[in-house]
Amino acid sequence: MIRRRHAVGLGLAALAMRPARAAGITLRMGDQRGNVQAMMKAAGLLEGVPYRIEWSEFAAAAPLAEAMNAGAIDGGNIGDAPFVFAAAGGAPIRGIAARRSSQQGLAVLVRGVSPAKSFADLRGKRIATGRGSIGHYLILAALEANHMTTADVQLAFLLPADAKTAMSSGAVDAWSTWEPYTSQAEVLEGARRVVTGEGITPGLGFQAATVSAIAEKRPALEDFVRRLAAARRWADNNTDAYAAQWAKLMGFPESVPHLWFTRTRESIVTPDATVATDLQRVADTYSRTGLLRSPFTATTVLDATFAGAIRAGSG
Repeated sequence: MIRRRHAVGLGLAALAMRPARAAGITLRMGDQRGNVQAMMKAAGLLEGVPYRIEWSEFAAAAPLAEAMNAGAIDGGNIGDAPFVFAAAGGAPIRGIAARRSSQQGLAVLVRGVSPAKSFADLRGKRIATGRGSIGHYLILAALEANHMTTADVQLAFLLPADAKTAMSSGAVDAWSTWEPYTSQAEVLEGARRVVTGEGITPGLGFQAATVSAIAEKRPALEDFVRRLAAARRWADNNTDAYAAQWAKLMGFPESVPHLWFTRTRESIVTPDATVATDLQRVADTYSRTGLLRSPFTATTVLDATFAGAIRAGSG
């Protein structure tokens, strides 16, 4: 607890210059399985926020992106692949902060009794994932890495809860998913990873915001990004405390987040030219497979003007 308070104190110190203009603003933020909200709350960085935050939770990025496109929320955390689909589809969104993460938790899973030992063993098999999700992108990247094509597997597009049930029942042979679903399936269901995103996917995610929110709620967004960066720094330096807090907040055994957090390192960075290059790589993969037909230029959907806020929180 002493270490947690010290780390949180450092994070709050970085926020000492929070903008007074943020007062009175309401940020409507989307989240996936409590990821951002749980982390910020565990770090103590939702205390003393000078504006109101209304949280909406989504099972996956696709419905979160749809909510942003409809103007129902101002922003949310979203992986690189669904971000590409949403932006290419005309959603008025921008990536205002990027997340660089290790990819051990992005994985294609099989049941413990499955004979499959590698991704190549899934040739001709049914794999569940979300359409346009980072799980979908992992399948495409793994196919290319194994000199296979989409004709070599059968894709079943399902939301996480349905995909989990389908794999458990044997209706599909594998499930391509992300955290916390990966750790849940491994710890609670005995699932195994046959391939991860490590080395074949860029490990990108975004804190996205709508164009209107950037124009109308910038002071609050800047403060939110500062807090997000500070919370991420705290989480990486306080794995055990974070796992305990996350488990309590989300109602899972502590072993689930402990597995997730001990193998994942993440940082919040400015969506700069390097990020744009990696995001373009994701879009180009979808284009090569015919799934993305709209032109996509990564630099047009990234906003690097929140760099100061990211640096202040990352301190």
